[in-house]
Parts: sequence; C-alpha cells; structure tokens
Amino acid sequence: MVDKQEVFSEIDPQVNDTVDLRDPSLYINRELSILEFNYRVLEEALDTQAPLLERVKFLAIFANNLDEFFMIRVSGLREQVAAGVIETPADGLTPAQQLVAIRRRLLPMLESQDRCFHEDVLPQLEAHDIFIHRYADLSDERKTALGYYFDSEVFPVLTPLAVDPGRPFPHISNLSLNLAVLLRDEQGQERFARLKVPPALPRLIPIHEISQRYQGKPEPKNKRFVFLEEVIAANLHRLFPGMTLLDSYPFRVTRNADMEIEEDEASDLLETIEAGVRQRRFGRVVRLEVEADMPANVLELLKGYLNIERSDIYQVWGPLGMSQLFELADVDAPELKFVPFVPQRPAVFNQNDDIFSLLRNQDVLLHHPYDSFMPVVEFIRRAAYDPKVLAIKITLYRVGSNSPIVNALLEAQENGKQVAVLVELKARFDEENNIVWARKLEAQGVHVVYGLVGLKTHCKIALVVRREDDGLRRYVHLSTGNYNATTARIYTDMGFLSSREELGVDASEVFNRLTGYAPAAAYHELMVAPEYLRDEFDYLIRREIQHAKENRGGHMILKMNALVDPKLIRRIYEASMAGVKVDLLVRGICCLRPGLKDISDNVRVTSIVGRFLEHSRIYYFANGGEPEIFMGSADLMPRNLDRRVETIFPVEDPALKARLVDEILAIQIADNVKSRELQADGTYKRLAPGEDTPINSQQWFMEQARITS
Repeated sequence: MVDKQEVFSEIDPQVNDTVDLRDPSLYINRELSILEFNYRVLEEALDTQAPLLERVKFLAIFANNLDEFFMIRVSGLREQVAAGVIETPADGLTPAQQLVAIRRRLLPMLESQDRCFHEDVLPQLEAHDIFIHRYADLSDERKTALGYYFDSEVFPVLTPLAVDPGRPFPHISNLSLNLAVLLRDEQGQERFARLKVPPALPRLIPIHEISQRYQGKPEPKNKRFVFLEEVIAANLHRLFPGMTLLDSYPFRVTRNADMEIEEDEASDLLETIEAGVRQRRFGRVVRLEVEADMPANVLELLKGYLNIERSDIYQVWGPLGMSQLFELADVDAPELKFVPFVPQRPAVFNQNDDIFSLLRNQDVLLHHPYDSFMPVVEFIRRAAYDPKVLAIKITLYRVGSNSPIVNALLEAQENGKQVAVLVELKARFDEENNIVWARKLEAQGVHVVYGLVGLKTHCKIALVVRREDDGLRRYVHLSTGNYNATTARIYTDMGFLSSREELGVDASEVFNRLTGYAPAAAYHELMVAPEYLRDEFDYLIRREIQHAKENRGGHMILKMNALVDPKLIRRIYEASMAGVKVDLLVRGICCLRPGLKDISDNVRVTSIVGRFLEHSRIYYFANGGEPEIFMGSADLMPRNLDRRVETIFPVEDPALKARLVDEILAIQIADNVKSRELQADGTYKRLAPGEDTPINSQQWFMEQARITS
C-alpha cells in the first residue's frame, strides 16, 4: 500500500473558516434515519402497483426491521439513559431526546401499517379468494374442525402459567406472543394466568386444509386462514377446568438482544457466545405490544409485571407480530407475486469451463442477483477437487443454514487440501448458525479461527493457492456480500474474481493477520480496516477537493448501505463547498444533510428500495480525468472503519470500470421509479418519471442479464 502521508501534507482541504462543520444542525440523527429507511420499506407495502403478496411480504419486513430496531438500537438508548450518559452524537440529541423522537416518528408509521393491512390488503386478498377470518365469524362446522385440530395438535403443546404468590409472573422470552388470561375461581376471586402461543406451530392455520383433514370435506378453491391465538383463546376452558373464563388478550414482548462479550476474559469465544445467545431471550423488556382494545386494568397489570414505562407500550389494531406474515406471503398464488427471476450465468463462463484458465487471462465481475452466484460456488468446489490446488482460505460471516460453500470446503478437506476458515461468531442474529458450521468444520479437521479480539471480521474474501507450471499462483474472490447462496438471490452485491498477483499477495497478508500475529501487515492494493481504511478514504476525498480547487473538476459517486461517520461527512461537506459534485447512493442510514446552501448544495442523496435489497458498496472518484473505482465490504460508519476487519479493493480493468460507472452506477442514479431523494429536513421524496422515460434500475438489470447471458 502506498504511503500517502507526504501527499496529505501537500493538500489543504480547508474551504471556509467561517462555517462550523461540527454544528449539530448539519447532521441527521442515526436512529431517526433508520426509521426513515423502514418507512421506505413500508411504502413498498403501500404501493398498489406491486403484486399483492409482495406487499404482504413488505409488511412483514417492516415489522421484522422494527423488532431488530427495538432489540438493538432502542435497548442501547435505554441503557444509556439508565447509566446517565449525556454524551451526544454529531446531531446533538441526548439518549432521552432520541427516545422521545423515535416514538413520535414511529406512531404514525404504525397507524399506516394498520390501515394498509386492514383497509387495503385484507379486502384485496378476499377479492382473490384468500381470507383471514376472525374465529368468532366462522361457521359452527369450521369451528368444530378447528376444535379437532386444537385437541390433537395444539393442546398437548400448551403450558398455562398461573400467577399468584406461590407462582410469580413467569419470565417471558423475547418476541414471544402470549395471552393474558383473566379468570375467576370458585370463591369469586379474580385470577391471572399467562399462556405462550407456541412458536413451533403455524401462526396462520389453514382452515381449508383442516376441514379436509378432520371432516373429509374439501373446501372450494379459496384459501381460508385464522390466527392461532384466536383458536387457543376460543378453547381456553379446556386448560382451566373448574375456573370461570372472563377474557383473554394477546400481548407481545420485545427484549434487549444486544450481547456484550468480554472477549479478553473469554477462554473459549464459541462457548461464551453460545451462552450469550441463550441469555438474549431474557434481556430487559424494551417494548410491549398489545391490541388497541386491551382494557386499562390489564395493561396496568402487564406494565407492573414487566417493569416498563408507559412509553414502552405500543397499542395497535393487530395482528401482533406482523413479521410472521411471511407465512401468508408464502401462499401458493403465483399470480399475486413477482414474476420469478432466475439469476443468469454470465456469458464469460460459457467461453471457458476451466475457471482457473479463465482467471489467468482476465478479471471477472459479478453483479448479483442478476448474475448467478453459482460461479462463486464452482470456484470453491473446483478448487476442492483440483489436484493442483494446495490451499483454500475464506472468511464466513453469514452463510445460511444449507451452505454449498461450506459443503465444498468440507470436500476440500477430505481431498487433502489445506483449508483455513475464519468464522465470525459475532455476526448478529446469525451466531447460532455460525456456531453449528464452526463445529462441523472443526470436526472434519478444518483450521477454524474466530477472528481478532475486539474486532468483528466483516470482510468477504476467499483465496485459492494453486501450483502451476510457472510456480504458485493465487486466485481470489472479493465481494461486497456474504458467501450465502440464499441471500445472493435477493440482495444486490458485487463479486470479483481475479488472479492479479498484488491482490493475491494482499489476500495472504489479510489471512496471516486474521489467523496469526501480523499487526504491522502492509498491503499493495487492498484498503484494510481498521489500520488503513479511514485514512485512505480521507485521502481520496481530499484529492477530489484538490482537483476541484485547481479547476480539474471533481466528482464522487459513493454507493453504500449507510453513511454515519461524522469525520468523513465533514470531509464530504468540504468537498461540496469546494465545488466537487457528490452523488451518494445510500440505501439505509444517511446522517448527512444534502442541499444546505453553501455547504452541501453539490450533494445529492438517493435511496433505492425495491424487489431486491441494495447491499453493494461501490466508490468512484473522478481523480482529475484518471478515474479510480473501488468496491468492498465497508460502509462509511465508525464501526466499519474502526472496529471491524474490512477490505476495499480497486477495479483496474478498463472494461469492468466502464461497466461499473457507465452502466451500474449510471442506471441507479437515473432511477426514477424506486428511488427516493433525501431532503435537507431529513425526509425523503419519492421520484417520479413524469414525462421522462421510467427507469426502474432493478428491473433494467434483470432484463439486461437475460439479454447478455
């Protein structure tokens, strides 16, 4: 890696001494920006032009995102308030102020979610012969069938938990759906019990299948469902014989799920994280969801039992836990879903079925999910069986439950290859899955490491070492996304295959850093965090400033998932003030305010939310007519720059650079169908084509993939 310290000293980035770029008004709060992204997800559910069951899926994604937001972000703010933290982020809001602002912004979103489901989606589903019934509205015949189902499939699984002096209020697991049951005993005393709705059973019970199974009566073609909790509520008398049932009310609890791991004190990181995953189910309660008609006295009971504040309670019209609407989205009704898209095999692989021969002659760019992920799997699998391959090294962050990549690594080990795998156990909400894979790999004799103490390994890199006629040659795969064949079909990511010597040497240095002791590792082409990446990005932006000041123009296109880092935001403000044109494609969080007079009026921020989750990171710098373009695993956030192992790599092949700039980035910048533009006040304005040609970038890429494959 080039030492740029001398170049830094030659560049004077100071643009305007009169502007305080640390002014909190110049920054958008991170938590509120997360909520704005989630509202863009909700907009997809509100879009009546989208297929109906895809809208249901977006409702589920919106709810699932909120679950994670409360488990991690809100819980963190609650802890800061409890600890008396007064330090503020760049936007100047204290933790307590952020919690107030979050609730204020979230309540109207939840109202929109409720209206969308009840007033729009449900009637539309019924128009397509898909019904979600209230149990009370069912015919006696269907209730009888559901009674048989309850007795045989549900009743044996249920565990009623009484609450009295001898049996205190039970600990309720995270994200569990429950019934608060009010009873009266034979002495006339009112009693309270809690019943957990079994998560192992389907939330939506298919009435049409139940009637067929238990009564032998086939239903018409339409599909009819009822929520499991309603069936349980209707049969509670079976669980409390001798008691008078007064009523029952559903409620759902969200807990703090952020694990704090003292890695320095952990003798076995795998076992420590495994224990942390178990404890996650019982962290502090940060949200109680109830239906809007829950009586005040029952609400007060739960509030006291759970030791929460009124501001932790969210009353909705239901159903609670809409993240489980994925079940409904999976209904077999292809006419109500997106037309299936099959990722295409790039034509370059049809010209040469020997991937190593291909990569000796050229670099290959993959744009997922439009380009198939299978060439990546084949790269590892071919290496596993190639007698000339000596070693395979790879980092695994989120690999999924049925991983062809891991299976290929196991095959490589069986075939006598040297296999080294870094499994990141701290990948949030994938810890259990990664622990399973780590143990399976270790059991087969694979060298498995868990990364560096205090750092999360987030880079996506695979290295294959092969003996060839002219000596050893290294082949690398670098990516913006995970080695996960499932998410590769629904996330947009960039993959890069190469045998360039400098990249291979750098990849070896990265793995030596991860598996051994190499804190002073240096790199030729890779920009690696946490040692170098921040300074490298700072240099690249300052260089654009210098070009602009010397009348050579200046242009940056930065595509990422999140822009949070205050230091780099200030540097981008300086670039805008110097006349650099800045296009920011930020799918999620953006703490920079565009369009501020004399500060960020050269900055445009857009966010694309559509069928696929935008996940790639691409960084373009015009560099005075000698453009440079980089890709990799890192967003511009403090955690990526300072607390993770990340890799950003250059793309040098002119044809690939042209494809990235003139096609991939250009089409996304031009998107006027699924793109929203960030305003200076922190809101987003959805773009519309008007009289221009409509450009849906994701649709364009799908059509282009079919043409060029």
